[in-house]
Amino acid sequence: MGAALAAPAPASVHGWVAGSTSTGWADASTPSSGEAPRRQYSLLQMNLCLSGMADCFDDTRYPKVVDEAVEVIEATEPSAVSFNEACSADMDRIAQRTRYDMRFAPVFFHGRPLSCTDPSGRGVFGNAVMTTEPIEQSTERAFAAQVGGQEQRGWICVETIREVDVCTTHLSTPDSDVARATNARQCAEFAAVMASRDAHGPVLAAGDMNSHHRCTPSGVWTRTDSLATQLPGIQHSYGSIEFRHPHVEILPATFTDHDFILTGATLSGHVT
Repeated sequence: MGAALAAPAPASVHGWVAGSTSTGWADASTPSSGEAPRRQYSLLQMNLCLSGMADCFDDTRYPKVVDEAVEVIEATEPSAVSFNEACSADMDRIAQRTRYDMRFAPVFFHGRPLSCTDPSGRGVFGNAVMTTEPIEQSTERAFAAQVGGQEQRGWICVETIREVDVCTTHLSTPDSDVARATNARQCAEFAAVMASRDAHGPVLAAGDMNSHHRCTPSGVWTRTDSLATQLPGIQHSYGSIEFRHPHVEILPATFTDHDFILTGATLSGHVT
């Protein structure tokens, strides 16, 4: 071994070392005799604040925030990525550069998709999910509970070729009594979405809940970004019982007002 060339050091992003956790569909574990097959799975949650209208966005951060998202995805190689406060054209660029399959759900305001601004030409505002495996189908819905005069909040779920569902949502900001009550009702609605999908197979979800309250049915675990530097505790990741031993890494973000949360888990008994 003394004559062999040393392997290059893994790339790092904001202290995150690529390869420091098992991620991606390719990382199948070898079970002991008689055990169910296992596979490592990871979900990266990103709120990118890309609308162009929020205080967390300015022209000095764009397109750096998109480049940072690509950099982190390429370094961590998650099985799936959930996005909030994204723009459709930016998401197309991120999916192209990372070679993930992507589905986008626009956010509506007064009955029309909300366009991204400053700069314009970035499509419409919304949520998205990307996966390394092909997506077979996607479903998106607006919540029944909404705050009048604000953009319409909702969720999107995708089903991959391996029959794993991945979902994301962005709940209303609880900046008034009415908005707090609406956030709670949206939280309950999303828990029902999780319960429905969990009944048919493994599901992972992540998103900006704008709350410290968990939005899951019984039997689904919760992890949060409570150790984040920016706005801690309001981004959550959820997983069904098939995803075992969940663990979380917080990845500091420079060009958006939310840090990134990477959740890894072992998917047992569902390798196809």
